[in-house]
Amino acid sequence: MDSPDLKRNMKTDRLADKIAVVTGASQGIGEAIAKDLAQNGAKVILAARDAQKLGEAVATIRETGGEGLAYPADLRELDAPQRLVEAAVGQFGGIDIVVNNAGATRRGAFLTLNEEAWQDSFALKFFGSVRLVRAAWLHLKTRSGSIVNIAGVGGRTPGAEFAIGGSVNAALLSFTKAIAELGVEEGIQVNAINPGFIRTDRLKRRLEASAASLGVTVIEAERVMVRDAQVSRLGEPEDIAHLVTFVVSPEGRFLHGSLIDMDGGQTKTI
Repeated sequence: MDSPDLKRNMKTDRLADKIAVVTGASQGIGEAIAKDLAQNGAKVILAARDAQKLGEAVATIRETGGEGLAYPADLRELDAPQRLVEAAVGQFGGIDIVVNNAGATRRGAFLTLNEEAWQDSFALKFFGSVRLVRAAWLHLKTRSGSIVNIAGVGGRTPGAEFAIGGSVNAALLSFTKAIAELGVEEGIQVNAINPGFIRTDRLKRRLEASAASLGVTVIEAERVMVRDAQVSRLGEPEDIAHLVTFVVSPEGRFLHGSLIDMDGGQTKTI
């Protein structure tokens, strides 16, 4: 009998003939999403600024029987989302799924965050997402497609050290609700996912800094983070990836306009 891990790594066809665009796909959550969609049969266009890491991610997808295309791009550029859509349609003939994941925002004390930090964060994570949705909308409408915006728990529970990220995520959540209404009329599924603490390189650096500050090991710093946030555990990029695949699959289609917290219980508000 196959083990659960082996079954999880076997390619399926639940998203066969679907074409997905995933931004921020060179590492972390975005890379995991792209790989999981490909493992479930989708043809995936991976977009990010790091061409080398994108190439490595696509190579892994192809090694496991999937189909992927690397598209290096800086989505802060005004015409980059339109060019990404044109590349996807030109390569695969359409778009069924858009996952807006690109954009890491800067943490820090409010008075230390300058104008450039605010502008840069909104330029990529918010405006990049808006432009990509706008560019892909008619293609998604033609194929009754799906949009998933990866926001974050800070959009619902802002904090002083995360003023930029909380503001950007809140804007993205509001945008999700706004276009979900239009999506009902035009047959496009629209949802957002709010990840909590996910074990990405960025979180690893934060844990290392915390460990150094507290004078403890990284493992102990992780335990402190879990305890203080009152969560069940830290998440893995694959946790978010599996949820995205479910949301855009036939089984998840009734989800619409949903702002889904996947955070181990971090969000305490109703």
